[in-house]
Amino acid sequence: MEIRLDDLAGSEIRALLAEHLESMHRLSPPESVHALDVDALLKPEVTFWTAWSSGKLLGCGALKELTPAHGEVKSMRTASAHRRRGVARTVLEHIIAEARRRDYARLSLETGSMPAFEPARRLYESFGFAYCSPFGDYADDPNSVFLTRTLE
Repeated sequence: MEIRLDDLAGSEIRALLAEHLESMHRLSPPESVHALDVDALLKPEVTFWTAWSSGKLLGCGALKELTPAHGEVKSMRTASAHRRRGVARTVLEHIIAEARRRDYARLSLETGSMPAFEPARRLYESFGFAYCSPFGDYADDPNSVFLTRTLE
């Protein structure tokens, strides 16, 4: 699996991001959808990667700088045909390594509280993320959970 810095210009990634946004809107009320669209992912404080194998897009993830010491995991998505094959784990490992390289002290994220998000929550827990209160611009929301971890 190859992780690449991505400029979001390709049709494959545009389609995967559209699927991601559609899924988030199907699973959560509009006020609880915090997934970023392409314009937001192109902002300078966001770095976006895609995972590929044999010319096929497997998934994606992003790192948003909140402060010089705090990053946020964003836009984690695995293509439906490649789920349960370690794609998200590999992308998250890459994001954590980059956050460490940037000397972030903390890495946080928001995900859904509904049963459909249970696999994502288990993944984050397995990487040492712990539940926390809202951070950054987030507010308490029964449809969201917030997780964080310190970085060595």
